[in-house]
Amino acid sequence: MDTIEEREIWFLTGSQALYGDDTLRQVAEQSRQIADALRRDTGIPVRIVWKPVLTEATAIRRVCLEANADDACVGLIAWMHTFSPAKMWIAGLDALRKPLLHLHTQANVELPWSTIDMDFMNLNQAAHGDREFGYIQSRIGVTRKTVAGHVSDPSVTARIASWARAAAGRAELRGLRLARFGDNMRDVAVTEGDKVEAQLRFGVSVNTYGVNDLVEAVDAATDADVTGLVKEYEDTYRLAAALRPGGDRHDALRYAARVELGMRAFLTTGGFHAFTTNFEDLGGLRQLPGIAVQRLMAEGYGFGGEGDWKTSVLLRTLKVMSAGLPGGTSFMEDYTYHLEPGRELILGAHMLEVCPTISSGVPSCEIHPLGIGGREDPVRLVFDARPGPAVVVGLADMGDRFRLVANEIEVVEPAEPLPNLPVARAVWQPQPDLRTSTEAWLTAGAPHHTVLSSAVGTEELADLADILGTELLTIDADTTMRRFTREIRWNQAYYRLAQGF
Repeated sequence: MDTIEEREIWFLTGSQALYGDDTLRQVAEQSRQIADALRRDTGIPVRIVWKPVLTEATAIRRVCLEANADDACVGLIAWMHTFSPAKMWIAGLDALRKPLLHLHTQANVELPWSTIDMDFMNLNQAAHGDREFGYIQSRIGVTRKTVAGHVSDPSVTARIASWARAAAGRAELRGLRLARFGDNMRDVAVTEGDKVEAQLRFGVSVNTYGVNDLVEAVDAATDADVTGLVKEYEDTYRLAAALRPGGDRHDALRYAARVELGMRAFLTTGGFHAFTTNFEDLGGLRQLPGIAVQRLMAEGYGFGGEGDWKTSVLLRTLKVMSAGLPGGTSFMEDYTYHLEPGRELILGAHMLEVCPTISSGVPSCEIHPLGIGGREDPVRLVFDARPGPAVVVGLADMGDRFRLVANEIEVVEPAEPLPNLPVARAVWQPQPDLRTSTEAWLTAGAPHHTVLSSAVGTEELADLADILGTELLTIDADTTMRRFTREIRWNQAYYRLAQGF
């Protein structure tokens, strides 16, 4: 799969010919220094590509069109080093289809108080040059992120990095292909959705395949490859005794490995980076895929259970956005509550499919009965999630738009051991408290399937929502139901009106 490091963000600098060649050479030199500082920042996950200084409308429009056409380019950073008359930018900004960040900075950190003269003032005019640029962006209605401050400030580059990750997520969506093995779980509403609108809005292509198409790939896996993958399981996880060679359930482990090999082959051949399964539609599969799904998620694939393609799309997007960051990102589902006053908790899990990137230790590879699906006992990885701050986010189709809902949480250790719960799980305290969190989530109509991430946070999600033009409701420490309900009502009006703009 493509990596985030292969993506590019182009660095554009605005000026004008009025200042003469000597000044423009200084502009170019200082512009390169700013771009180089961003390029060296290890927190920014993509390549920063400097472009020559722009001084006239034709060149501006051309570079915007080139950015649109270049698949490697995920967005533009623009800085007006000097005063760049903004009418020059109209055609380019109007044509631009890639995300834009307006960097309001300058070459120097401190003013040279004792030597400053008009030559210095004419060269370093970003303080009002960027105001001219900000006006034309607002006048045209350009969606962008604005970041102010010097690039030597870590808080500035951290915000640029968050936006860069969101821009990479948007680029992934534009070409994402998702395979649904079977259809949606019968009679379930929230996992349905408008796939045509999703392709128009996000770019993702969602298509369904018969489960027996997957079975053919599973059956085609060779015994030698199965043996090799089983050895990898033995070396990587704490293998239950019954699953080890010679154990009475070892054949089930070999079949689970065969499912993983077949699933990976199917996805690779079709160019799919996300998929869904459905326990109601297993065709010729002997087991509901468990460890196969978990390991594919750990490699970066998106996944949704019961045909939930929206959560699978969201998971793949956040996997791309979080590449290289500490923490993990997983498919998740709110399952049940601990309602002891003052110690309220949410226990999240799923039937089998929780990603081991959120594990607090080495997962245990186990086999247990599954009361649904009507197949053989499936193999799965069992573990507790690593404690720490995280976010759970869901994507819902509201009919006239898509809605993202995010809740900031703190993953904690289970209050007691869970020896009889044979699935991977996470326990968390939602912000601001369980009652407000759940009332807000339900009021928003957010889904029961979510993505839990300890790698990305609300700023990256907000940047992604802005880039996609998608609603985002955030539940955090400052949320009250009165304000949250008002926000939903305001958003309802805004998005209805915006459709006519």
